[in-house]
Amino acid sequence: MARPICPMSAQLLQRTLTLLATLLVASLLIFLALEVLPGNAAQMLMGPDAPAEAVLALERKLGLDQPAPQRYLGWLAEMAQGRMGNSYVYGTPVRELVAERLALTAPLTLLAMLITTVVALLAGVYAATRHNRLGDVGVMTLSQLGIAIPNFWFAILLILLFAVQLRWFAAGGFPGWGEGWWPAFKALILPALSLAVVQTAILARNTRSAILEVLHEDFVRTARAKGLSERAILWRHVLRNALVPVVTVMGWQFASLLAGTIVVENVFYLPGVGRLIFQSIANRDLIVVRDCLMLLTAMVIVVNFLIDVLYVLIDPRLRRSAG
Repeated sequence: MARPICPMSAQLLQRTLTLLATLLVASLLIFLALEVLPGNAAQMLMGPDAPAEAVLALERKLGLDQPAPQRYLGWLAEMAQGRMGNSYVYGTPVRELVAERLALTAPLTLLAMLITTVVALLAGVYAATRHNRLGDVGVMTLSQLGIAIPNFWFAILLILLFAVQLRWFAAGGFPGWGEGWWPAFKALILPALSLAVVQTAILARNTRSAILEVLHEDFVRTARAKGLSERAILWRHVLRNALVPVVTVMGWQFASLLAGTIVVENVFYLPGVGRLIFQSIANRDLIVVRDCLMLLTAMVIVVNFLIDVLYVLIDPRLRRSAG
């Protein structure tokens, strides 16, 4: 007799299938979006005065003369095998370009996410525990100001203050990890702060709201009746239950931080994936744009999948509902 499928395993299988379907739909949308862009990659590479025969020959060499469905299926087959094509402009494998640029973009995004998480959670807890008092009003005022500030404008302010006036940091550029971890890390501090300012403000407000909502639950009143201190109630009971909606927001913020690198890396002249996408769009190097966008999209989808799994570990009510 066949053993019944564990409810948790069935839930994990369902979300895995959803992950694969989302990746497939995302790949189709990215491919179609790049197909409708004006211009011709072969013509861009050959120049405006190139003869038509040479342009057609280059199109055949690059595979641009094939029907769109055939090119899309070929791209899917390459991704399924973990392979990427060669850049039209650089003439090198896209995998090497992306790996080189990810060595900057990944630490930058993680540093911005770390700043966002630590500062926002502390600010949200501080504001919630001082509800309707001066500390709460101050945090909410600063968060509203942070939401209103565009990343690129805040980046320019940081450059003017810390690079031009105080000269504590460089205005842009990246020395590379080979020059030592501190010079490389120092070059990422201002860009990470620029990325984190808006997301920190959003997460702080959500953390405050989630904690205030949990503070009115029955189990909190029961814990107080048992004589537990406010600190113990906050850190042992309230914060854990408030983390479920907060983690949801953090998943969305990871996507926003990845998208924000395109702007911030160009402001600070950082050779990351965001700047590579920007340059490839200008050069009509669509194979690089396509693979980079798919990589960033896949990272966002996988992170949200992991957050869905994390929900069950954080909230026991979801484990009971799965059963």
